Amino acid sequence: MKALCILFSVSAVFLTTIQAGHPEKNEKGFEKKDLSALETEGNWKQLDDGSLYLEPREGEEGWKRYHHYLWLPEAYGDFIFDFEYKHPAGGNSGLYFRVSDKVDPTIHGFEVQILDSLGKPDEEMGHHDNGGVIKTKGADKNMSRPAGEWNRMTVEMKGDKLTVTLNGEVVQNINLAKEKPEDKPLPKEGYITIQDHGLPFWVRNIQVKKL
Repeated sequence: MKALCILFSVSAVFLTTIQAGHPEKNEKGFEKKDLSALETEGNWKQLDDGSLYLEPREGEEGWKRYHHYLWLPEAYGDFIFDFEYKHPAGGNSGLYFRVSDKVDPTIHGFEVQILDSLGKPDEEMGHHDNGGVIKTKGADKNMSRPAGEWNRMTVEMKGDKLTVTLNGEVVQNINLAKEKPEDKPLPKEGYITIQDHGLPFWVRNIQVKKL
């Protein structure tokens, strides 16, 4: 009986180790990401409700502190990245993807802009407004919700095709290789990161799926 108990204990530890090495997946194959599964030197905090809150520290202004961004540790080629976010009035952030070199995602990747663009007419939405792809193309429509409300964004890359869905509406559906600046390459795979713009910001329900 003693030997059996020892064997059971060892098996339980082994099983726990295996499970810990595999991200939790939901029924659709998405991996859920909490703060322990992400990389950052920024002041991101996991709150009691599971959401992540970015509280900029004194002197942390601007957006060039790339190591303060919220990084997924592995690179992705074709993927679906789904999350919710909210910000105060004047909020600014972004979702970077296909980042080939973490040293500077603005040069080595692409960004879907997150900005407080509430009230701006659809026809005036530019590449730097909410849902736009920086230096590439503005959103087809303005789906911004008021400051303080949760938004849901889904970014899908399949080959060269980019689809961005914001609050239930497709705002980007483009061939990124054709729409991007001519002097900017489109990597076949790269890292995904959420920007630290030096402003308060909240995210929750982060999940990603490799295609």
